[in-house]
Amino acid sequence: MATRRSLLRLHKPSERHYNGRPMHPNLKHLVELQAVDLRLIEVRAALAAFPKRLAEIEARVDAARATLTQAKEALTASQKDRKKFELDVEQWKEKARKYKDQSFEVRSNEAYKALQHEIQMAEDEITKAEDRLLERMIAGEEFERQVKAAEKDLKEVEAAGQGERATWNAEKKAVEEELARLEAERDQAVAALPEDLLDHYHRIAKRHAGIAVAVVRDETCTMCRVRVRPHVFQALRNPASEEIFHCESCTRILYFVEQEASSAQSAAVAADGSAESPGEPNHPSSE
Repeated sequence: MATRRSLLRLHKPSERHYNGRPMHPNLKHLVELQAVDLRLIEVRAALAAFPKRLAEIEARVDAARATLTQAKEALTASQKDRKKFELDVEQWKEKARKYKDQSFEVRSNEAYKALQHEIQMAEDEITKAEDRLLERMIAGEEFERQVKAAEKDLKEVEAAGQGERATWNAEKKAVEEELARLEAERDQAVAALPEDLLDHYHRIAKRHAGIAVAVVRDETCTMCRVRVRPHVFQALRNPASEEIFHCESCTRILYFVEQEASSAQSAAVAADGSAESPGEPNHPSSE
């Protein structure tokens, strides 16, 4: 069985440059495909986040509406109580007037004292009803203030939500346009690759969070930090090499760029926060 550093042998190249350095064309297309795929992950994640962002706007608006509804309901209940207490006051006042009128007509002291007692009780109830009415009036003023504040808050939240929707819709359109462009670029990169190599790339990418290609820097795989063998490093630097080499630790496809990491690998290092440490290499099964 072929070793991990030479699983595939490719066709002779007709193009051998990447970032100004000779490179096997299929490896060049793999690096380009890697860069597009990593950006596609970001773009698709951004698109997937838009419904949540819009739902957050709707939740804020719904919460503001609910607060206004509660304030209005509290105000309505307070107004009903106020009318009830106003009626109570009038009813007790009417009773007190009747008892007073009757007191002028009675002839006995007993009847007069009884009416005076009823008058006092009615006046006490008037006082209680007026106190309750005053409390309702004060509470009603507070509920009116809350309703006005809730109405103002709702208008502000709706206005802010409308602005955010407009901004995010514009952002979404731009992201969708970028997605279409990236998918077209990916189709071009895929079309330039042999089917078996493309399938090989996908299997490795699936195991490593979408990162199947790793640049070698300082004779080390920049993804798992494991040093490559000297003869592999020399072969990677040889523009005449027609082999695809793999990291013996993480199995990613290796490539070399003189004095600099490619844009694809820079994106890969940023995306793969869980790259293996040198003391704990990953050893998946052979392809």
